[in-house]
Amino acid sequence: MTHSCTSQASIQRGRSLALLAVILALGITFDCHAGDGWHWVGTWYTAPQLVEPGNDPPPPGLANNTLRQVVRLSIGGDSLRFRFSNELSTSAVVFRSVHIALSSGAGSIDTTSDRILMFEGKPDLTIAAGPAITSDPLWFPVQPRTDIAITIAYGTSPAGITGHPGSRTTSYLFTGNAVSQGDAAGAVTTDHWYNIQGIDVLAPESAACIAILGNSITDGRGSTINGQNRWPDVLSAVLLQDPSTQQVGVLNAGIGGNCVLAGGLGPTGVNRYDRDILGQHGVRWVVVFEGVNDIGTVNSLRAATATAANLIAAYQQFITKAHAHGLKIYGATIMPFKGNGYYTQYSEQCRTRVNQWIRTAGNFDACIDFDLEMRDPADTTRMRLPAFQNDGLHPDAVGYELMGASVNRALFTQTSRTGLSIPAYRTAPPH
Repeated sequence: MTHSCTSQASIQRGRSLALLAVILALGITFDCHAGDGWHWVGTWYTAPQLVEPGNDPPPPGLANNTLRQVVRLSIGGDSLRFRFSNELSTSAVVFRSVHIALSSGAGSIDTTSDRILMFEGKPDLTIAAGPAITSDPLWFPVQPRTDIAITIAYGTSPAGITGHPGSRTTSYLFTGNAVSQGDAAGAVTTDHWYNIQGIDVLAPESAACIAILGNSITDGRGSTINGQNRWPDVLSAVLLQDPSTQQVGVLNAGIGGNCVLAGGLGPTGVNRYDRDILGQHGVRWVVVFEGVNDIGTVNSLRAATATAANLIAAYQQFITKAHAHGLKIYGATIMPFKGNGYYTQYSEQCRTRVNQWIRTAGNFDACIDFDLEMRDPADTTRMRLPAFQNDGLHPDAVGYELMGASVNRALFTQTSRTGLSIPAYRTAPPH
């Protein structure tokens, strides 16, 4: 299964630009807020972590310079708001200005779409250590799967930066204030994100989003840089093709090296679940696809038994919390990894026990069986070829395509009250 992402993105960008040009030509601004049958729904997300020193911004650094970061939305609409995080830093970060524009690719923007983002009516922002801040809503019509450029002119920046190293998307660092520069001339590139966290779209009440808790396989290790072909990206493209799921956003809360229980990179799954999953606007479905990094440390029968029990207890906690919020929650089975250093007879026993529990009716609301989809029929302890990298653990672009396309779309229509086949735009601006 393939998707003509490039041509579709070009068409969508043209439509978005045409509609936005009309708004800008009128010289009108709007107070965008939810209500009257509309609510905020997540359309893009990345899970924040404290950036390791090896993934810090390259020279000249963020302080007193400009960073342009590109993200691809899942669902579209006419009004957006943006969230920025300094949650894991120990001192404040200062934004002198933040601009939003349609991306033209390779670090360039369509300058006619360039807009200044406001924060309580002001163009500058200081985020103290600890919080995340949401911008004022912005009337900015976009089609689904639109690439948005977020350009930040920094003042000061902390030594320990809150960000997301596994962006699989190129960012562009300019010297000085270059928020309105149309191209990427003179920019230094880095494949990481810093300070950006989420984007919400004002959508019909029947629209909703999926929040996915995961590790590097969800984060997209092995996908194509700037290809937007992680398995959640593929799932988003598939959902958009079905009228019954065209208003379902997909939020990727994967962190490379992340564990559910302890250790690993970034806050553990049990510690970040409330923020990264339950804290999303418009979330209606949860997918839990995490545990392989916990299982990969198992090297004895005793550890296999304990880790399986502890993972299952964590999953039960996730389920209880999701149901308390009225959400559906689906468990994805852990894929095989023989050929990787994680593999031992004991880690395989642990994986088998965990997957058995995930598949058992009455635990998760449903099972997304990535293990069954991706394993080699001739040796079910290995992934099948051609679908993974040479490390035996992470899929490649082919594997991610298989994973995303294998997810049952019907899982994301079960709780719809009125159906999700609703136009992306209102006929009038919000009041």
